[in-house]
Amino acid sequence: MELQPAYLLHRQAWRETSALADILTLHDGRIRAVARGVMRPGSRTRHRLQPFTPLHLTWQGEGDLKTLRVIESQGPGAMLAGEGLICGLYANELMSRLLPLSMPVETLFAFYAALLEALPFPERRSGALRRFEITLLEALDSEPVFLDEQDRPLDREGRYLYDPSLKRFRPAPAEGPAFEARALGWLARGDWDSSGLAGTARVLMRQALAPLLGSRELRSRELMNELMRRRRNGTR
Repeated sequence: MELQPAYLLHRQAWRETSALADILTLHDGRIRAVARGVMRPGSRTRHRLQPFTPLHLTWQGEGDLKTLRVIESQGPGAMLAGEGLICGLYANELMSRLLPLSMPVETLFAFYAALLEALPFPERRSGALRRFEITLLEALDSEPVFLDEQDRPLDREGRYLYDPSLKRFRPAPAEGPAFEARALGWLARGDWDSSGLAGTARVLMRQALAPLLGSRELRSRELMNELMRRRRNGTR
């Protein structure tokens, strides 16, 4: 096979000198593969197979577990630290948890690459993360549809709750948290970068992803909560 662009999502030690790797590839989506000998001291590929680093790979195998053959770095990885690093781990964890094996996701691959370019910059981080999340939801046929339960346009003056089972919105009670229809209208038009919509976009994506993730908490979300707690307490 020809070399294929890829990113490592996660790896763990396997036997004495190898690793099990979850990998996002351009044409074959997520694959799971064994990287033989990659944990051996002095292995030249050990430092290439790192998260957030653009790779070119080949592999062999017909089943769900492949064997990596060639691992080439295509340049330095994204320099991530603190909140940017946790956001990168979050994106990787989402794909490892939610993407079926071998489902082509070329558009998601492109948005993931764009996300890695944006994460080092706080002012670009939120919009890029929301665009990545909505693209992931679209790949899984779980993206919000900005209509009401009867497939009618939302009332511009209305307030709504999101129903993930229908992927649509229903009118909210007069009291309590709800999405403003005007904000939803901007998101429907693809405005995921507006700072004024950041809170609405974050809550909506979280509600849309929740049924797919189930009750098991994301490890990256726990890390972000811990980072926020330390910042509040003044202990980094």
